[in-house]
Amino acid sequence: MEFAIENLAKVRREIEPLLEQHWQEIALNQDIIKMNPDWEGYARLDNVNALRIYTARKDDVMMGYFVVIVSKSLHYRDHLFANNDVIFLAKPARKGLTGVKLIKFAIESLAAEGITKLHVNTKAHQPFDAILERLNFEEIERVYSLVLR
Repeated sequence: MEFAIENLAKVRREIEPLLEQHWQEIALNQDIIKMNPDWEGYARLDNVNALRIYTARKDDVMMGYFVVIVSKSLHYRDHLFANNDVIFLAKPARKGLTGVKLIKFAIESLAAEGITKLHVNTKAHQPFDAILERLNFEEIERVYSLVLR
């Protein structure tokens, strides 16, 4: 498996089928909230160097991604934080340590940029907490959701 940081223009078409698989497998409230990415919003983030797309490829075929958004912290203005947007591995790539290696690759890349902190959220109904804990992440908060319409 090869890991890389790639830009949106290069990977958008290739990431779309994986994103659909991801949505089908993970998303809650699919009857109300349909997948409809704001590609223009992602492009704006990419244009201001706030978007990081880390990919896992096997034989040049994308098998997974870890996307984070980097921004200055509103609470701690001297620091840049990276917050994960989405993380997904196609089922054939979930064997072995691919997920661990993808996250480690992102951690090393972000640290080399001088990012202070990386936040990763997981779905309560399909967590990967053990992987994050193995990588020395700590649970820092819980998020609750309520559908309003």
